[in-house]
Amino acid sequence: MNRGDERSFNDLLEYIEREMDFESGFYNDAYLDRRITARMRRTDHDDYSVYQRYLDRHEDERELLLDSLSINVTGFFRNPDAWEKLREVLRELTDSHRRVRVWSAPAADGREPYSVAMLALDDDEIEQRRIDVLGTDINPDILETARHGVYETSQTTDIAEELEPLEDYSPYIDQDDDRFQVKDRVKNLVEFEQHDLIRGDPKRNFDLVLCRNLLIYIDASFKEPIFETIRNSLREGGYLMIGMTETLPTASRNDFDPVHKKQRIYRRT
Repeated sequence: MNRGDERSFNDLLEYIEREMDFESGFYNDAYLDRRITARMRRTDHDDYSVYQRYLDRHEDERELLLDSLSINVTGFFRNPDAWEKLREVLRELTDSHRRVRVWSAPAADGREPYSVAMLALDDDEIEQRRIDVLGTDINPDILETARHGVYETSQTTDIAEELEPLEDYSPYIDQDDDRFQVKDRVKNLVEFEQHDLIRGDPKRNFDLVLCRNLLIYIDASFKEPIFETIRNSLREGGYLMIGMTETLPTASRNDFDPVHKKQRIYRRT
């Protein structure tokens, strides 16, 4: 990016913060640039300044850009090998004969928390009656999608393929061609609410937190506050699962011991 483009890009970020109430400073520039340029291509723009003027005139594009900037990349049973290790964790937790609280943050469109619920229902060694799953996200629109629990196969998303870790997903999903509807027995294990993982208060007494594939987009200076929130939200001995390509911040490594290091599952010390 040359100096002129860099100035225009920074001006655009200031506009997004000022006029669209989006905290761009939380995210790294590479992530923001990818999402912004994708919207620019969709609207036939190749100049940040011209695109900013377009945003100023088109409220619908401002809404589409905000939706694009929200981190909502997800899938059912993403990284299946990691879910096999998570199965062991859920078996252990529910064997304790008490309520087990699981938090998925960010939950995006709900496929991750629903995956936890389906795994619990599908495994005879996991006592699903003891499990409560909470999915949170900063984006209220994506949470509405999550609550509806309806997903469609497209050119970029094969829902049936995502569900392959289950030998038979029909007890949990109603399928009509390319449309997949999560059944009530799965939904009844999951609640959704809006929460800002960076600025929001910690939760309390969770046994397992899934914070996967968020940190790769976040500016380094905000990773430690996120992990402080997660640590304070976990019971002592509670579990944390992060994304397969992510690492714990240096300052947080004394707070968590690896349990399944390859699958990025840790226990709070």
